[in-house]
Amino acid sequence: MSSPYIVDANFFIQAHRMHYPMDVVPNFWSKIKELAEKGLISSIDKVKAELYLNSDGLTEWCKDNLPSDFFCMSDSCINEYMLITNWASSKSGHYTQAALAEFLDAEEADAWLVAFCLSQHSKIVTHEIGDPNGKKRIKIPDACVPFGINCINTIELFRELGERF
Repeated sequence: MSSPYIVDANFFIQAHRMHYPMDVVPNFWSKIKELAEKGLISSIDKVKAELYLNSDGLTEWCKDNLPSDFFCMSDSCINEYMLITNWASSKSGHYTQAALAEFLDAEEADAWLVAFCLSQHSKIVTHEIGDPNGKKRIKIPDACVPFGINCINTIELFRELGERF
């Protein structure tokens, strides 16, 4: 199931650890479950791998509350992934080798997220903030700009959907 909004791992991680802990703001998590069940938000398998790495309360919540088709297979957008990786490779004069290696690592989610959103004409929901002058890391918003992909944060997502919790 693809949706108009594709969420990054930090959408869940920062909510869980910082902004909306499950024991303090359960309505946030109920709303996320509702949006996922309505097909308004989804993500990709690479994000799932990041979320399930720690096997903590967030992992259990995802397993228990997200639809089985919430995490889409990223290999469905291989052509777009090639466009994204070619773009990143063309920036070798700007980004450090370590930044390029991290972004181009096929197991990392960022380039796949951008590619998936490009293929689905979706928006990325992330807490990353672009840094076009930065050289040490390719940020998702910076990789989205050349492809016309919109990046929004959690609050912008709720505003666009007219949702409250």
